[in-house]
Amino acid sequence: MSGPLEDHGEPRIQPGGWRDVGPFVAGFARIAGRVQGTEPPAVFLTLGRHRRLFWGWLHFAGRLMPGGRLSRRESELVIVRVASRRGSSYELTQHRRLARRAGLAADEVAAIEAGETEGTFSARERLLLRATDELLATDDLGDPLWAELGEHFDDRERIEVLMLVGHYAMLATALHALRVRPDRPR
Repeated sequence: MSGPLEDHGEPRIQPGGWRDVGPFVAGFARIAGRVQGTEPPAVFLTLGRHRRLFWGWLHFAGRLMPGGRLSRRESELVIVRVASRRGSSYELTQHRRLARRAGLAADEVAAIEAGETEGTFSARERLLLRATDELLATDDLGDPLWAELGEHFDDRERIEVLMLVGHYAMLATALHALRVRPDRPR
């Protein structure tokens, strides 16, 4: 997919209530909202309508972030870049907050969204931004960039970078197609 998405229109599938998503998804969403300072996240209450898929997705997503090998700061740097490039207002709204908690300053988040790679970012972080941009543009990494990643990241981390970018690009598409609206603060 190329170019940013724009989130618009009424949700195609309304976030579910307790009966739609079941007590475990509803409880999880309520707790997640309290932790984030928002209403229960619509991403959970929408995807939670397909309970079996939801739990598998949540387990996978949790292995990438927060349970991945990359630091939280690095993961959020990649996620904000993907959300920005894909124009996902839901992901941006969620991950601006999470990026700040992970140690990214407001000006760094703004730079990531603006497509910048210079500034206060470390060499490793600039490399992550370049890899994210190339993956989103071409669905591949050229051999020189792959080799450069290998100088800073081990094989498991390189796999994780690929999966993290791909996962959040997929999620941006699903959120856009479902017209999921950003969560309101409490």
